[in-house]
Amino acid sequence: MVPVARPATRLTRRSALGALLATLALPAAVRAQTPTAAPLHVVATFSVLGDLAQAVGGDALQLTTLIGPGVDAHTYDPSPSDLAMLEQADVIVENGLGFEPWLDNFLESTNFQGERIVASTGITPRHADEDEHAQGEGSHEADGHGHGEDDPHIWHSVPNAIVMVENIRDGLKRADPDRSAAYDANAAAKVADLQELDAWVRGQVATLPADRRKLVTSHDTFGYFADAYGFEIVGAALGSLSTEAGDPSARQIADLIAQIQAAGVPAVFAENVSSPALMESIAAEAGVTLAPSLYSDALGAPGSPGDTYDGMIRSNVDAIVQALSA
Repeated sequence: MVPVARPATRLTRRSALGALLATLALPAAVRAQTPTAAPLHVVATFSVLGDLAQAVGGDALQLTTLIGPGVDAHTYDPSPSDLAMLEQADVIVENGLGFEPWLDNFLESTNFQGERIVASTGITPRHADEDEHAQGEGSHEADGHGHGEDDPHIWHSVPNAIVMVENIRDGLKRADPDRSAAYDANAAAKVADLQELDAWVRGQVATLPADRRKLVTSHDTFGYFADAYGFEIVGAALGSLSTEAGDPSARQIADLIAQIQAAGVPAVFAENVSSPALMESIAAEAGVTLAPSLYSDALGAPGSPGDTYDGMIRSNVDAIVQALSA
């Protein structure tokens, strides 16, 4: 009888056991390197919301922004492909407060089953008549907007942007609870950035004497900014919350010019979503400076100073403080 080499057998068994354990462990290692879920298909209605949603969602999102940089959301008309994209989305991030008047009717006519995140939830809205004292008589005659209409331009206040980020976070968690921890972490980091941005804005504004904190813009879009940072809205060329308002009458323009001169406003501002021609004319007639255009209802083009939310706010504040300090 040939003797059996027991140590070799034990070694062989150990090797086999090790190989088996390694084989069993391999799929788990592979799974750990593989995403557990497909990206969430998110559609943001316009560029500011797209930027904030990307900050919260990160790589978990397949993000589409309907109304891109430099495009006026007030005049946007969704195309058939835009509507198809909305219907198929997992999540829609919208501003609310009437900024997307076409959205409700469209979604009611579709089979959309996803999550709707209304970024303005919890924000106390301003109203169209809050700055009425600064608009000339008849300033609402042709704009099609009734007194008391909600002002949708919430993003010009950084504290409001913090609320918007928190609303986006909560909505993404409802739609995709498995990645809640990531959304929480991303939102916390963005909120910290926005708190620093808000402090920076307040520091810049503090360098401007209070009696020079007066704004005249193309349309009535900076009310939340004015409320947050202590500015007075002297007037707006269109006298409306929307750029869809008709051209102002000669009387309206004359009234605004008189208000500019009476208030001692040194500069007026055009906006990136509309032609500066009207503001150029008003500035010339009033004898004041036409300042660099502000980013209002859209971010700037890629590579511009206002191509992110933070960049938009910093660019606007720099332009305002410099122009009104002169």
